Amino acid sequence: MRTALITGAGRGIGEAVTRRLARAGWAVLAGVRDEASGERLRAKDERIVPVQLDITDEADVAGLARQLPDRLDALVNNAGIGVLGPLEAVSPDHLRRQFDVNVVGQVAVTQAVLPLLRTARGRIVFISSTGGRTAIPMEGAYCASKFALEGVADAFRLELRPWRIRVSIVEPGPTSTESWRDVQKMIDGFDDQMTPSQRDLYSRHTAGLRSVAARLQSQAIPPDAVARVVERALNARNPRARYLAGVPAHVMIAMTKVLPTRVGDAVGARISGISSADDRAGAGTRRPAGSGEP
Repeated sequence: MRTALITGAGRGIGEAVTRRLARAGWAVLAGVRDEASGERLRAKDERIVPVQLDITDEADVAGLARQLPDRLDALVNNAGIGVLGPLEAVSPDHLRRQFDVNVVGQVAVTQAVLPLLRTARGRIVFISSTGGRTAIPMEGAYCASKFALEGVADAFRLELRPWRIRVSIVEPGPTSTESWRDVQKMIDGFDDQMTPSQRDLYSRHTAGLRSVAARLQSQAIPPDAVARVVERALNARNPRARYLAGVPAHVMIAMTKVLPTRVGDAVGARISGISSADDRAGAGTRRPAGSGEP
């Protein structure tokens, strides 16, 4: 029986991956932050074994060796958070927290279990986002952390080649998780934390984010759709470096590949409701020769 460790298994994509792999016959070590989540998962399938794991807690990460078997066939780095708001208004503490969870914690867990993965010639999957390939207004901190995570995953993929440890990145678009369903409350949260001046400066940005989030609710894919892609990456004979999950993800990345940067920025601004006078005048305006702008 193959074994897998899933971080952030208590809800959303992590729970979906945990349950899907268990149904497929894997022994799944479900990294959770609270006992209630672990017991709920255990009750659904006896092949699920809860593991106390806050990936930002050094003691939890160090204790993994005592909780895992001698062999590990897969690690799915799924745990993550999203800090919203304009970068001008994101506090250093919130930015550090964003990177601590989405980047540093992922590396720490991977380092802790690599000896077990090396023994099994196992696989690693990092759950990133389309936001790890293209920046989104008002999600700068989150996107920056996912950009960094993609660099981490690429580096691991190259460095671990001698031991045939395959590393893949899964990039979902909007996904119907608890966090996504609560996005309007998250917007309320960062709006309350801004100064009155910042709130006034970014009022159009905030309204645009609310509008975009509401429109995307109907396009959000279920977490199990992402879990299916993770399972494919773990089972593929020659896994790809990157997998997109969901039609919106494919559309978004296709647009970034086709559109020139200036046009893409103008389209994104219009969608977000923050178009400038230049955007409204037309993104295709001829630029001076030799301007060097992409």
